[in-house]
Amino acid sequence: MKEILFGYAAYNYWANQKLAHVLRKLEKPAADQELVSSFPSIRKTVYHLWCAESMWYQRLQLAEKAVDPTIHFEGDFEEAIDHWLHQSRLLRDWVKHATAVRLEHTLAYIDRAKEYHKVPVKDVLLHIFNHTSYHRGQLVTLLRQVGVSKIPGMDYDDFTQGKK
Repeated sequence: MKEILFGYAAYNYWANQKLAHVLRKLEKPAADQELVSSFPSIRKTVYHLWCAESMWYQRLQLAEKAVDPTIHFEGDFEEAIDHWLHQSRLLRDWVKHATAVRLEHTLAYIDRAKEYHKVPVKDVLLHIFNHTSYHRGQLVTLLRQVGVSKIPGMDYDDFTQGKK
């Protein structure tokens, strides 16, 4: 199980890096252009990804209360991308160093709606990686809406086959 989870963690970081390379080339107005998706702009979608990965990571670290890192963030879009990638790297490294016992552990937490949950760590990790893939797909569509046509392949098989 650890090998599979680490593969997904490494893939998540790899794919996020590939997408970040494209996002960094955006001019400021494009990042904030109002678009139709789960979040109303490219910037807000990136912030959501950073926030979600961070809050789950904090829970994996057994933080009593996970804190949204974007709430008081005043940096620019490129800094937010850097923070998101850093968070993805932390997740990858956490999985790399996690013991089998830790991966089989059940995580208990209280969500933002103050509801209590107990979830196996392996399910949390799979959720994180699937959630990020879902929103990466949205970002690809949003990028196309603002005129970006060169977007690299980010499929899992591209990763496993070593395609750069």
